[in-house]
Amino acid sequence: MQDAASETDRAGPADDMSLLLVDDDRPFLTRLARAMEGRGYAVRIADSVAAGMAAVEEAAPAFAVIDLRLGDGNGLDVIARLKERRPDARGVVLTGYGNIATAVSAVKLGAFDFLAKPADADEIHAALAAQRDARPQPPENPMSADRVRWEHIQRVYELCSRNVSETARRLGMHRRTLQRILAKRAPR
Repeated sequence: MQDAASETDRAGPADDMSLLLVDDDRPFLTRLARAMEGRGYAVRIADSVAAGMAAVEEAAPAFAVIDLRLGDGNGLDVIARLKERRPDARGVVLTGYGNIATAVSAVKLGAFDFLAKPADADEIHAALAAQRDARPQPPENPMSADRVRWEHIQRVYELCSRNVSETARRLGMHRRTLQRILAKRAPR
């Protein structure tokens, strides 16, 4: 009996490679799951806040990668619940709408790191494996100023329920100018 208990103690959370991926972009979720399995993680996936919460309740993972904006709510709710159920869990928040206020909120709720999309499996694995006191490396390819502007416009557009006139009013630009911007592809 004692040997079995000491063996379990040695395994501990450091050896637990369970990973929960929560994202509503199915193709991205599938590719990331395969890539993370190839790096030794035992992956479970969820495509909504509700499914993510259910997965955390079922068995809180050691690691989580959660999209900030999901169809049924905010991924930060999943991070908060994960930290309640398993304080030693390491969560990374992914978002295409990166801003400082959101990053601070994510960290306060227990996220270990905050990555802007598109993030690849190597970046995510590095964030999950990083030491708590390690400083992250600056991004090799930071978003361009045009991309940051485009992301901001998209965020306001979504917050205005995709109403072009209201979005243009809030951004202080002409409606036709906004329509031209929205018709274009995202800059790199």
